[in-house]
Amino acid sequence: MLTAFRWLLRIFVAMAVLTVAALVLVYYFASRSLPEYTGDYEVEGISAPLEIVRDTADVPHVFGATDEDVYYALGFAHAEDRLWQMTILRRTVQGRLSEVFGVETVRTDELMRRLDLYGLATKSVAAQDPDVQRALEAYAKGVNAWIGIVNSQAKGRGAPEFFLFNNEISYWQPADSLAILKLMAFKASTQISTEVLRARLSLLDTGWAEDLMPEISGPGTAALPPYASLVPDVPRSFAALGGENLPFLPRIAAPFGGASNAWAAAPSRSAAGGALLANDPHVDLSAPSLWYLARLELTSGGVIGATIPGVPAVLAGRNADLGWGITTAWADDQDIKLEELNPADATRYRSPEGWKPFVTRKSIITVRDAQPITVTLRWTDNGPVLPGTHFDLAPITPPNHVAALSWTALDGADRSMTSAIRLMRAKTRDEGIAAGEDFVAPAQNVVMADHDGIAMVMFGAMPGRDPKMQGQGRLPSLGWMAENRWGPRLPYADNPRFTDPTGGIVGNTNNKTIDRSFPRHVTFDWGDTQRVQRWTRLMQEREVHSRESFIAAQLDTTSPTARTLLPLIAADLWFTGEAAPEGTPERLRQDALGLLAEWDGDMNEHLPEPLIYAAWVRALQTRLLRDELGPLSDSITSVQPLFIERVYRDVGGAARWCDIMQSAPVETCTEIARMALDDALLQLSEKYGRNVESWRWGDAHQAMQDHEVLGKFPVLKWIVNIRQSTSGGDNTLNRGLTSGRGPDPYMNVNGAGYRGVYDFADPDSSVFIISTGQSGHPLSRYYDDMSELWRRGEYVPMSLDPALARAAATGITRLHPAGAARAAN
Repeated sequence: MLTAFRWLLRIFVAMAVLTVAALVLVYYFASRSLPEYTGDYEVEGISAPLEIVRDTADVPHVFGATDEDVYYALGFAHAEDRLWQMTILRRTVQGRLSEVFGVETVRTDELMRRLDLYGLATKSVAAQDPDVQRALEAYAKGVNAWIGIVNSQAKGRGAPEFFLFNNEISYWQPADSLAILKLMAFKASTQISTEVLRARLSLLDTGWAEDLMPEISGPGTAALPPYASLVPDVPRSFAALGGENLPFLPRIAAPFGGASNAWAAAPSRSAAGGALLANDPHVDLSAPSLWYLARLELTSGGVIGATIPGVPAVLAGRNADLGWGITTAWADDQDIKLEELNPADATRYRSPEGWKPFVTRKSIITVRDAQPITVTLRWTDNGPVLPGTHFDLAPITPPNHVAALSWTALDGADRSMTSAIRLMRAKTRDEGIAAGEDFVAPAQNVVMADHDGIAMVMFGAMPGRDPKMQGQGRLPSLGWMAENRWGPRLPYADNPRFTDPTGGIVGNTNNKTIDRSFPRHVTFDWGDTQRVQRWTRLMQEREVHSRESFIAAQLDTTSPTARTLLPLIAADLWFTGEAAPEGTPERLRQDALGLLAEWDGDMNEHLPEPLIYAAWVRALQTRLLRDELGPLSDSITSVQPLFIERVYRDVGGAARWCDIMQSAPVETCTEIARMALDDALLQLSEKYGRNVESWRWGDAHQAMQDHEVLGKFPVLKWIVNIRQSTSGGDNTLNRGLTSGRGPDPYMNVNGAGYRGVYDFADPDSSVFIISTGQSGHPLSRYYDDMSELWRRGEYVPMSLDPALARAAATGITRLHPAGAARAAN
């Protein structure tokens, strides 16, 4: 017995030692790729020594002799901190994920190959201005210099992820940066899904569609009126908005949908006498964040703000004279065209001139641990052909037809990168506006502020549609009809533009900005009708603003939607009688209604009311839609406030949605609201207990900043994923979009990955923050060091003062031209 015990002890000790040794070995190899921010390197491709100074927030400040050297150093810094992220972005747009991840990414690769974004980016390199081509080439050399150092100095393959996926790291090319910008355009676009879903819904009942998405009438909101003209109460309701009886669908929460806030105040509306600008572009939350902060000291001056690893431009930020912020414009720059196949020859499609052959080529997708897959890529005059398996195209594609995509970004002479770099170098609003001339996609509202004033203009190409076009771009159209084909793009001068408004405030929350008839309309499907109400109120509550008031507006968590909907859906449910017995569903309902009756709509993470409200309206919409739409209702994952408001105000007879079609009695909207509340409370009590007052919105509304690859591994996910309790919601300025799916439908999956507030009365008092940290390495202290600041609504300084950057710098990397040190000796 004693002998057996000794052997068991020896085995246990041996296993423990082996486990510890394995962990030490894993840590050793993973830590080899941790960047060392203090060091000297000899590199090829620069003209003179340069410095990368990392400030206390690990933001690189780049100083070089020429602009090309500065771009080189930015590429070096991006690769040093985010090489894995850059590689995955590139593989995504190239359609080469399956080489690494196997069969589960074949569908994505196939779509990217069909769109040919990378091929178009390759062609676009020659279309850039010569100085931008030099910038792209220098940036690529900087990335490759770091890859070379990783290989020559055994720096852990550049990132720990590469040990799990042992694929070769290809050297960076100028086309890679252009391709990533096109990928961002694709991720910001939802018009394909909107068209398809609208078409599917139109097959059921166009009246239902009108309720789900009423046309947003009125002039739109961009430039606010003077402070004195503020009406006593900013309207909180859009429920009575009407429109043509067309088959509308709501804006569906698409996988890549985009949103943002940006606004500016002229010096006349600023307490300190200088223009103010605030911006927080919303993206899918991830670890690391999509955004990366950087400062470049160009010959035109310093510029600082948010970049995307892989792209050599500050996309949102400021220089000494101009600040700019971006929001998704929701421009309708995509159309689905139905192409008829020749019954006698499926290799030809119908065109205005007769039957025409597809432009066809084969593409081989290499798949890890599986056989390669060959796909046939086809293009028509209207664009690439998409299979029915993507975007639910099959149900709306007639027999003997295929669907092709027309999209402004499918352009081999796209000069968006040139436009972005011009904006970065602009000194005035006029120069900034002029920089947008060549921008194609993604369409963005660009809010600008300089020392003298403010402006907002839409960057992005608008399709030239025929006024007689079928469906006006809201539904798939017949590709062979001349009136459905696009002509030359609309001139840039047609893009919405607002300069120095008399009210001194301009901004956008993805809301409707302008009211113009088709085809100069921009879009029929705007991204917001809710946040703009709260923004208008906050901007007009005070005559002058400050950096602090702009920060407070960015962080505002009051939901105008909750303030509007709760009085409607709970109008006949507020508790007025005797208390029901403890432990009964009636008592649970009374307790919940009692809390909501005193609630002001603040989606605060520490309160139970936001959770009750969110669960109630979600359950209510499910009951309203499931009966009529059946499985199609699963496509509508986010709550549609205009729809619920129309139903409960019975606009145009919309209260008919409350009646359950399969039952004999005629249910009222009050009954449906009560049943939905009971549904919600039952679900919440099963997960959080029956004590309503102990529930917390933040427990359900955690920011899901997960590592897209390592975050799925059972043990590693506890190390690499960043989960935090957060305030805000779908319709608050401090937006935290709920997932709407799975067992945790209230998780925060999309929000302000970057926040910046710029004050031109004191530019160095400007501030910014990103949602995670600068480093993409999970073992780095800069992997998540900003995440808690971001969650608490704090910021770090944004200064262009070199002395401040060097003060207490975390490290200085010096790059020397190869051979210079030897020559000096």
